[in-house]
Amino acid sequence: MRSIKTIKNIKGKTALVRVDFNVPIKDGKVEDDFRIRKALPTINFLIKKGAQIILITHLGKDGTASLEPVIKHFFKISKLSKSKVEFFENVRKFSGEMDNNVHFERNLSRLGDFYVNEAFSVSHRAHTSIVGIPKHLPSYAGFQMEEEIKNLLKAIKNPKHPFLFILGGAKFSTKMPLIKKYLKLADYVFIGGALLDDFLKAEGFEVGKSLVDDSKGIKEILKNKKLILPTDVVVKSGDKLINKKSNEVKKDEIILDVGTESVKLLEPLIKKSKLILWNGPLGKYETKGGDKATKEILKTVIKSKAQVIIGGGDLVEVLSTLKAKSYKLKPNMFVSTGGGATLDFLANGTLPGIKALG
Repeated sequence: MRSIKTIKNIKGKTALVRVDFNVPIKDGKVEDDFRIRKALPTINFLIKKGAQIILITHLGKDGTASLEPVIKHFFKISKLSKSKVEFFENVRKFSGEMDNNVHFERNLSRLGDFYVNEAFSVSHRAHTSIVGIPKHLPSYAGFQMEEEIKNLLKAIKNPKHPFLFILGGAKFSTKMPLIKKYLKLADYVFIGGALLDDFLKAEGFEVGKSLVDDSKGIKEILKNKKLILPTDVVVKSGDKLINKKSNEVKKDEIILDVGTESVKLLEPLIKKSKLILWNGPLGKYETKGGDKATKEILKTVIKSKAQVIIGGGDLVEVLSTLKAKSYKLKPNMFVSTGGGATLDFLANGTLPGIKALG
């Protein structure tokens, strides 16, 4: 995989740069520009070297969304000239993008002289703009792509110990390989989020109306001594939020978050860990009363001296609400732009988009 620093004779050439500007938009405005800002160093580098830029991104799942809010916000924060940077259309507007159509990949390739992948967060998708274009053009990794790989490998190759892995979010079936892997690699694996519902149910506890995946293989994992499950939870009972023991949930209740006792139990582990890997929120953060544990633990993690790797779009969204701007400056912290891509990389050590650059 070659870095953009190795490109020679850039001046006057056109760079096709695959970015992931699939950002949340509300009322025609970008709500979170984290991924856009992370791509700017690569774009600025290429422009300073004399390249013309064509940015390729998708927005939404079906390609019907207009890129206009993204384009407007991009030029506002980047201060770049429209004569230097142009946007291709929402790439998922074309059926050939997800179908890996050979004619589409050739047509895209003809737009530029070389290709740069600066879209780690979508590089787990074997789509045309990720794996097709590199077949036809000299291809390179952007700065953020390199940073993602360098930092995430710290949790795979010779990780520091004690090593704490915190895993939240949902979709137990897709995270089973990750849990099994890090029960071997890490010293402690703490489970929260909707994943916890599956574990509690497997233990024979009532989970009420909470989200469950009904995945197989949990009972054998429950025996692992590295596994840490919250001893208490916050439930929604009617209109009330109640903190109670994990084995006291009633049939008409919904588990919203990890409880206060469990948050306190996790704090000493955070303080003594030398490496902390965290993916996914610990509760239903978008629901009132479901984000408290995630925020409290984030504050403790931010203050820690451990090497910290944070991934997952939902978790990054909670992080941004803390107004903890200082985390960006701390050399011991890395915040990944990926969600599913981060999980896949941690599980497999590579992604289709990375392989395509090799």
